[in-house]
Amino acid sequence: MAAGGPVELHDDVRRHLLHLQVERRLAARTLAIYGEAFERLQRCADADGVAPRAVQPHHVRRWAGQMHRQGLAPRSIALVLSAWRGLYRWLGRDGLVAANPVDGVRAPKAPKPLPKALAVDQAVALAQPLDDDTTSPALAARDHCIVELLYGCGLRVAELVGLDVRSGAQGAGWIDLPDASAHVLGKGSKRRSVPVGRPAIEALRGWLTHRDAMAPADEPALFISQRGTRITASQVRSRLKRRALIAGLPTHVHPHMLRHSFASHLLQSSGDLRGVQELLGHANITTTQVYTQLDFGHLSKVYDAAHPRAKKRSP
Repeated sequence: MAAGGPVELHDDVRRHLLHLQVERRLAARTLAIYGEAFERLQRCADADGVAPRAVQPHHVRRWAGQMHRQGLAPRSIALVLSAWRGLYRWLGRDGLVAANPVDGVRAPKAPKPLPKALAVDQAVALAQPLDDDTTSPALAARDHCIVELLYGCGLRVAELVGLDVRSGAQGAGWIDLPDASAHVLGKGSKRRSVPVGRPAIEALRGWLTHRDAMAPADEPALFISQRGTRITASQVRSRLKRRALIAGLPTHVHPHMLRHSFASHLLQSSGDLRGVQELLGHANITTTQVYTQLDFGHLSKVYDAAHPRAKKRSP
């Protein structure tokens, strides 16, 4: 039942609100939220011609469904049901209801939020060499290479910082320049190889000229800090955030956003879900389906171009 004008609350409900205010000492904002929930309960009960004490589980389930159909968010429905559940628990302690009609009734599950992807032009702008007078040429080359690998290969930040200069060292992975491939150790200690594109290879060569002058002889890490030690995931996040600001991007950028952008852009261009799954290192293809966002317009074009039932009829 949608919210409307003023409603006369049942005595039981008014007494419970007073209990929350005086004995529980809830904050004014919290009391207002409870009050709105109880007004919604009263409207639902009045519409069905049932007294609050006579409410049954089937009433609550139907009212929760009504709230969902009216567009109330799952989290908001959960808050309403929690307030109702507390009311009937309180009434039950005084023996005024035989059972709590809200027990066992749950709000609809909220959809799992997907990480945001950058637009293609934003990702390309972030990957371009930036004119930054406050950063040394060495760090600028390093940060440029980091972006190219995160976006160009879809690496996780842990896979990136675990890269070594060559295979056989202590790190989790390495990049084979002649073969233009990255070999990484992903989740579950599973190794995979991904191709490295020409822009990333060029950025990598540019960084290596600086790295060799910065790193101690016994440091195997591909990406190092100014102190000559392996760069951390936190440092990558900080540098990426700063780089996005310099590039003028209108959003906060983090490493996983570049991985998601890699997957989304590749999938929209190729439509090869299985191939993207392999490149991301997902054990289950359903993970790839949830992880990547597809543009519906692109899907429609793929369908129109490929499916025999999609051929337009002649007029």
